[in-house]
Amino acid sequence: MNTIVSINGAINGVVWGPPMMILLIGVGILMTVRMKGLQFRKFGFAMKNTLGKIFTKAEAGEGEMTPFQAVSTALAGTVGTGNIAGITAAVTLGGPGALFWLWVTALIGMATKYSEVLLAVKFRERNAVGDWVGGPMYYIKNGMGKKWKWLGIAFSIFAALAALGTGNAIQSGNIVSAIDTVILSFKPDFGSFATVNLVLGLILAVLAAIVLFGGVKRLGAVTEKLVPFMAVVYIVACLVVVIFSSSALPAIFRDIFVGAFSPAGITGGAAGSMIVVLTWGMKRGIFSNEAGLGTAPMAHATTSETVPVKQAVYGIFEVFLDTIIICTLTGLTLLCACYKSGIDLHYGIMGDTSLVAASLGTVFTQKGGALIIAIGLALFAFSTILGWALYGSRCCEFVFGAKAIKPYYIIYVICTVLGATVDLGVVWDIADTLNGLMAIPNLIAVAALSGVVVKETRDFFANRSAEKAGK
Repeated sequence: MNTIVSINGAINGVVWGPPMMILLIGVGILMTVRMKGLQFRKFGFAMKNTLGKIFTKAEAGEGEMTPFQAVSTALAGTVGTGNIAGITAAVTLGGPGALFWLWVTALIGMATKYSEVLLAVKFRERNAVGDWVGGPMYYIKNGMGKKWKWLGIAFSIFAALAALGTGNAIQSGNIVSAIDTVILSFKPDFGSFATVNLVLGLILAVLAAIVLFGGVKRLGAVTEKLVPFMAVVYIVACLVVVIFSSSALPAIFRDIFVGAFSPAGITGGAAGSMIVVLTWGMKRGIFSNEAGLGTAPMAHATTSETVPVKQAVYGIFEVFLDTIIICTLTGLTLLCACYKSGIDLHYGIMGDTSLVAASLGTVFTQKGGALIIAIGLALFAFSTILGWALYGSRCCEFVFGAKAIKPYYIIYVICTVLGATVDLGVVWDIADTLNGLMAIPNLIAVAALSGVVVKETRDFFANRSAEKAGK
């Protein structure tokens, strides 16, 4: 195990070193500049055609999802423990300033994810059973040419492995951890959790299997109901804490902006340096909204929408909801509890959710805070398990064919049980490394195909303007 940790640490140091930061930010800036700040210029259009159409009924054929089901599945994979446990790690280990770099990553990431989704719909194809399939591996093969298929295979291998950890074991582990916290809040002298966690892991595995083996349409039907409910519950709970502690907000925002560039002045050196703060903010932002990773486009590719730009604006909405809204509220809830109620944030445990529960407990009582986190995290994490199962299976299908999907799902549900019963410290570290490795082929493809994104976007809005002028 020590050897694995050492090897992963060495690879992680390279993968998440300055070159990766430059690549991630560089591609986001490239797309922002080439599209003239589309995520800002067309933000109103994006919200009107995403958030504004949540209650619009749509139909999808066999092997398809409606546009909202597709984005719900993408959000199911995106909104997970990264929004709670990941942000806790960012704030406790990077200080308040980490939130600033989280926002920067999100604003630039909107352009990246918009581009990924557009390319996924543009270069998708039907598989052997008639389902729409797409994502980085397909826009690499169909957009860059078959001679680049090896790059798509590399992405698929990294993503299929990352799904087992990032999208599965970590999620189930945090569900049982949150439930354990609830049990302790009601019964402090509770003994071993080994049996409880095993039972919870088995229940999660069975529920996941029921949905996954039901196909794409069942997955979409579940996520379109689960995602809005879980987001509203968590957002309202955090807003209550923030409003309750609103008098501390001026000091909090001061420390966020000052701490982003001068962390020692806020933390007394606890955050180490600006590089540490920047890295934690960016890594947790990417882990949370997945802009640049190439995962969400695999869900968006299943849409019944035929116009790439119309589905691509959901990418802007996705990053906005995930990071600017949910992640920010998690960070502010933690900081409000620290500034107003004296909750100690000067330590961080990867994957820990007890601090958020304690922060919510400053308003809702200790038991109430633990219960809210348990419910929110269970919904967040279970939806992520479903979303990433789709990603992993699509990647296996690309490399090995449709025959690999069911065996992959079997391995996947087994990992759900393992995640609920083993220590996840090493899994978090390996997941970070795999996220970086899978991002590299995807970002290369987005940069190489940036001209396609620009042309599709320009043509769509030019036609839209012409239609308006003709009325």
